[in-house]
Amino acid sequence: MPDVRERVEELRREGEAAIAAASDVAALEELRVGYLGRKAELTAILRGIAELPADQRGPVGSAGNEARRALEQVLEARRVELEAGELERRLRADAVDVTLPGLPPAPVGSRNLLLRTMREVEDVFVGLGYRIMEGPEVELDYYNFTALNHPPGHAARMAQDTFYVDPESLDPELRLEPAPTEPGEGAPGPALPPGPEDVVLRTHTSPMQVRAMEASEPPILIVVPGRCYRSDPFDATHSPIFHQVEGLAVAESITLADLKGTLDEFARAIFGPERKTRFRPGFFPFTEPSVEVDVSCFRCGGSGELPDGSRDPLCKGIGWIEILGSGMVDPNVYGFVSDRGYDPERVQGFAFGMGIERIAMLKHGVPDLRKFYDNDVRVLGQFR
Repeated sequence: MPDVRERVEELRREGEAAIAAASDVAALEELRVGYLGRKAELTAILRGIAELPADQRGPVGSAGNEARRALEQVLEARRVELEAGELERRLRADAVDVTLPGLPPAPVGSRNLLLRTMREVEDVFVGLGYRIMEGPEVELDYYNFTALNHPPGHAARMAQDTFYVDPESLDPELRLEPAPTEPGEGAPGPALPPGPEDVVLRTHTSPMQVRAMEASEPPILIVVPGRCYRSDPFDATHSPIFHQVEGLAVAESITLADLKGTLDEFARAIFGPERKTRFRPGFFPFTEPSVEVDVSCFRCGGSGELPDGSRDPLCKGIGWIEILGSGMVDPNVYGFVSDRGYDPERVQGFAFGMGIERIAMLKHGVPDLRKFYDNDVRVLGQFR
């Protein structure tokens, strides 16, 4: 019978050499199973000690257990060595040079959808021959209300309840000069009452109608984009801060038909070439007559029904969507700039105003106005 003890020593030497030569953790695991697993030869020897002659049981058992412990120690040491080497290789392979651009490059910023919509509206009217003008956001009551046919006490002021500014809080270099309260320079009547009521955060961009006519004789064609303020709630369709584009066209022969043609062209440019407009009677203090303007629904095509026969929620089933207010400039407004050549017996014109948030919501299917202000990248990323 061969010497079992010598075989144990031979298995130990073979195992230690094989473990030392293992190239990775997977190969090391195969060696562990081969030398120390349940079916390994060394394990079988230890299990069969009881069958050996009495004089061999002690020496073989001692040698077998010592060989098992030695192989386990060598396995563990080699495992630590191999895992450390693999970690170092991964770190080298995954190293990032922070001085280089990201791969793929990090996306750059883009214009907010409101600004993009405003520029798109401006482009339409520039193509029609209008000039772009801007005006102050902190405005005199005179330009914001009085000169637009909203005299003190007029009920329409309540619908545009706004934020008032104490004139004394303004930088002296930025303070606005006082203006008369009646049409015509130096016209009789009370002066503007002193106090915070004199200065407001503008409620619309319409004050530039009067400012532009003061600075330029007719004919005049302008659009005025900008930020406006009203003490409205902040909800899905209202905001205390919003954006508007005001339009004004004045000349000797302008009629309501010109307004209709202008807004038809605007609707087709913004909402699609198949769009039509509809005028409905309305009321605005600085236009007479005044009209609300609807555009044919671009989702249902003006039918009020979706392809499945259900009611179109966008136009509420009527086939039309309100987009802006407009009308012919009230002759009373010309009275405030009559000295600049705006004789209501000689010239006439139209004005219109639209909310940029509403145009953007309709065109891009945004259900909640607050999405424009939340700066949620999931929303902003859709309109890059």
